[in-house]
Amino acid sequence: MFAVLKTGGKQYKVQAGDILRVELLAAEAGDKVQFNEILMVGGDKPQLGTPFVEGAAVQAEVIDNIKADKVITYHKRRRKHSSQRTRGHRQQLTLLRVTDVLATGADKSGVKEAVGTAIARRAAHGGQSAAPAKPAKAAAPKAAPKAEAAASVAEADDLKVINGLGPAAEKKLNEAGITTFAQLAAVDPETFEATKVKPDWVEQAKELAK
Repeated sequence: MFAVLKTGGKQYKVQAGDILRVELLAAEAGDKVQFNEILMVGGDKPQLGTPFVEGAAVQAEVIDNIKADKVITYHKRRRKHSSQRTRGHRQQLTLLRVTDVLATGADKSGVKEAVGTAIARRAAHGGQSAAPAKPAKAAAPKAAPKAEAAASVAEADDLKVINGLGPAAEKKLNEAGITTFAQLAAVDPETFEATKVKPDWVEQAKELAK
């Protein structure tokens, strides 16, 4: 029996015994995880999901958290003095061994769900909310701009939850008008000049902005 699962924005066709590399999961070596987003279960009686197959799952054991091969990017702009940049990036991955494909009964298996690190961080910070802005006084004409500024701070995301992005980088991004995950996800690291933006910050922001 095989199954087609979805994780990290990608689809994988797997069966018991397969070794799989997926986007980094919130799990450690030796943990057993379960993928519940199953698009198809194959076998004697194939099942197609709409979009997912109800009750189906793929269980796997975490072998290790690894890094992919280094990818080198080089960017140079013509007619710009000293405008060139070389970067290396190694994507973080989780190495798994598929142990079982369940056609039914996934909700009663007792195995924890496989979730990405971005989802785990969002869940961990879900209970934290920004302090509400103080109401502006109607009699004071200068209070309105202050109220708008407070409201914009309340709506801003905590960019420091992104791995490698510290308070200093967050301050520079805020000064450049980047205050939310959605705004950071739209940034091009190669052309953004206000401050240094790492490609993996943008990838994490895309996951957090969903």
